[in-house]
Parts: sequence; structure tokens; C-alpha cells
Amino acid sequence: MTFTIIFLIAFIASFGLRHWLSQRQIRYVAAHRDTVPADFAEKVTLAEHQKAADYTIAKLRLGILENGVSAIILIGFTLLGGLQILNMALLQLLGIGIAQQMALLISIVLISGVLDIPFSWYKQFHLEERFGFNRMGKKLFFSDMFKGISVGGAIGVPLLWVILTLMAKAGDFWWLWAWAVLTVFSLLMQWIFPTFIAPLFNKFQALEDGPLKTQIEALLARCDFASQGLFVMDGSKRSAHGNAFFAGMGKAKRIVFFDTLIEKLNPGEVEAVLAHELGHYKCNHIRKRLLVSFALSFGMFALLGWVSTQVWFYTDLGVMPNLNGYNGGLALALFMLVSPVFSFFFTPLSSLASRKHEYEADGFAAQKSSAKDLITALVKLYQDNASTLTPDPIYTAFYSSHPPAPLRIANLQRFSS
Repeated sequence: MTFTIIFLIAFIASFGLRHWLSQRQIRYVAAHRDTVPADFAEKVTLAEHQKAADYTIAKLRLGILENGVSAIILIGFTLLGGLQILNMALLQLLGIGIAQQMALLISIVLISGVLDIPFSWYKQFHLEERFGFNRMGKKLFFSDMFKGISVGGAIGVPLLWVILTLMAKAGDFWWLWAWAVLTVFSLLMQWIFPTFIAPLFNKFQALEDGPLKTQIEALLARCDFASQGLFVMDGSKRSAHGNAFFAGMGKAKRIVFFDTLIEKLNPGEVEAVLAHELGHYKCNHIRKRLLVSFALSFGMFALLGWVSTQVWFYTDLGVMPNLNGYNGGLALALFMLVSPVFSFFFTPLSSLASRKHEYEADGFAAQKSSAKDLITALVKLYQDNASTLTPDPIYTAFYSSHPPAPLRIANLQRFSS
């Protein structure tokens, strides 16, 4: 019962903190809804500022509802016995072994996915539609969903089989081998995703010859950056939001622009946005994040390796393990369900590191491109994406991967003056 109490305390604290932070953000954004911040008064209209506030609040309210449903599902699976019922039903159907444990994990993923469909539907066809961002039809929505399930199954099921087999046959240090497999898989996915998976969902066309391509190639030469190519992605078929990103590693590095980004920004601004993304690469942020994720996953696998041998880990979370048999999938399922409750409290650390990286990438962009162009690009993106210019400072400190707009613009203005 000791771990039950610890889990309940962490669960109540994390759920309460999420709710409190969301309510703070709602109140803060609403309180500043009717006044555009002075630094943006000449660039952002009151109507645009109010739209951003309303969009932010609407997303937060939906998030509060999602968190509530997720909390009910978590308690239902654990302390209320849902996982135990599911496990026993599959044991009767399939018997003891890896196949039954795989079926358990796949069932949890499918149940969670089905319960998430109403939220995804509402977000896409009501919330995003209401604010003019949705460009996705219902046919594409279901096509994406079934493609995602197919790709996830084709990749995830074999990987799951390997990990569960290691748990059954690799001895006390199975977790070390499992971590090594997952690490290699993660690195392979850096190459597989842009080359084979992403084209299943979007069309990628080479950036056309012209002034923009010439300007970008000059930037790449200044930054000593070699890529496999420059691509434009048809993001507009799903959303009006714009973005740019890197995909792949090594010789498979691709630079990808959303078509919506190129529509909204002039060539100088596109170059500045790309220079920011190049800054992440040149400042080794991508490598650092990978190394941190590998280190964290090492710790998580080591912890899983230990708790999976402890009877209390199962019984205190509402499940009766097979005391003389194999519990690999059951341990993995419980760990996947419960660990986010505890890891949530470390969110501010990752957010702080991410904001630091954003400032560094902005500094790189200011040196290699134009701080003024990056400022105007960011303002346009804040406008077009309806990003609030007045976030709550505490909410920002806890969650935000990017600095708030006023601080980010002020930092860039130091380079443009």
C-alpha cells in the first residue's frame, strides 16, 4: 500500500498543478486581451491580439478537459482494476507468453487511441475551424489516422516483440540490451522518417529555382551546412499554420519549408527563419537533445528493470502479476501509464533548456542573416498562428519551449540596433 499512497499523492499533485497552471494562463491572457503590448502596437492590430487570446483560451479549456479524461483513464486502468481485467481476459484467451503480453500492450494503445478520437476531431473540425486554421477534410482525417495506425503497427509491433523477448530471455540486465536496441532504433528513425514515412502523409517538392533558393543556398554556404536538398511540404492541405524544420541526420539531412510559410514571408524573412533552424544544428542543440534523451531513457530502463521484479509495483497499482511466470508486458504497461505522473514535475527543466537553446539559435540567426528580418518574420508568425503575446510568466516558466514573444523580440533587437 505504500506505493499506492505515493502514486496517489503524485497523481493528485500533478493533476492539480496542471489545472492550476492552465487556469492561471487563462486568467492572465483574458486580463490582457483588450490591450496590445506596447512593443507590438504598431505591428499587431487589436483584433489580431484578441483572436490570439481567444484561441489560446479555447485550446487551454480543451486541454483541461483532456487532462481530466486522461486522469480518469489512468485511475481506471490502475487502481480501479481495468488493466487487471484486461490482462486476465487476454490470459484466458491466449495463455501465458509473449503473444499475450504483446496483445495487452497493443490493446492499451488502441483503447487510448479510440478515446482520443473525439478530442482530435473536435480540435480539428471545431476549434481550428472556428479560428480559420483548419484546411483538412474529413476524408484526410481518417486517411491520416489509418495510415498512422498502419505505420505504427508495422514499426512498433516488431520493436515491441524484440523488447519483450529481451525481457523474457536476456537475464537480469535485459533492460540494458533493450535500451541499446531502442537507442539504435531511434537513430535509424532519424534517417527512415524523412525518407520513407513522411512522404506517406505529405508531398515534398524540391524548392523551385529562383531568388529564394539562391538566397538560401548562399546562407547554407556561409554557415558551411550541407543538406540533401531544400523541400517544400504541402502543409496547407491540413492547416494554415506555417513552419520550417530539419529532418534526418548526416547525409540524409533535409531542410523542409511548409508551403504556408513561403506564402506568408518574404525571401529575407524565410532566410532568417532558416538561419534560426541552422543555429540549432550549429550550436549542437540537436546532438545535445539526443544525448540527453538517451541518458534519460537509460535511467528509465534501469528503473523499469528494477521495479519489474518488485511485487508491490504491480499489487499497489491494482494488478496481480504472475508470481511464477512472465510479466514483461504487464510491467511495461504499468510503467508507461504511471511514469508520466512523476516525470511531469521535471517539465520546467526541459522547458528552461529549450528556451536557452532558442535564444542561442536566435543569436546565430542574427549573426548569419538578419535580426530585423527574423523579428518581422516572428511577428508575422505570431499573427498568423494566433500565438498570444501575453502569456502568464509562471505558465511560461513551467511549460514553454520558446521564450515569450516580448522577451524574444527584445533580445533580437539588441542585435539589430
